[in-house]
Amino acid sequence: MYEWIKALHVIAVISWMAGMLYLPRLFVYHCEAEIGSKQSETFKVMERRLLRAIINPAMIVTWLAGLYLAWAGNWLSHPWLHAKLLLVVLLSGIHGFFARCVKISPLTGISAARNSIVLSTKCRRC
Repeated sequence: MYEWIKALHVIAVISWMAGMLYLPRLFVYHCEAEIGSKQSETFKVMERRLLRAIINPAMIVTWLAGLYLAWAGNWLSHPWLHAKLLLVVLLSGIHGFFARCVKISPLTGISAARNSIVLSTKCRRC
């Protein structure tokens, strides 16, 4: 059973990291699109779907499987695990930042990525 959970953990980590690397690229493409255009709306949908269908579930599975592996393998007292958990907490914070950037502003209909972060020099006009 431990090996199956470990395999699930590895697959979830790969999925989480792939999504975390792709989402900022979508933000850049979104900033390059004209505001209110069909392309801009498509990027909004892509950002939300990537976050909700891939990145969020992968992060949850990564955390649950990782905590189970640490508990089942009696790794909780090892210093390397504490360092690894610190890095995972930092990645989770970055995940939260990206999730905030995907939210839609109710007043303007423009994604928060355009309002709150500068992703490219062209996006500064957003």
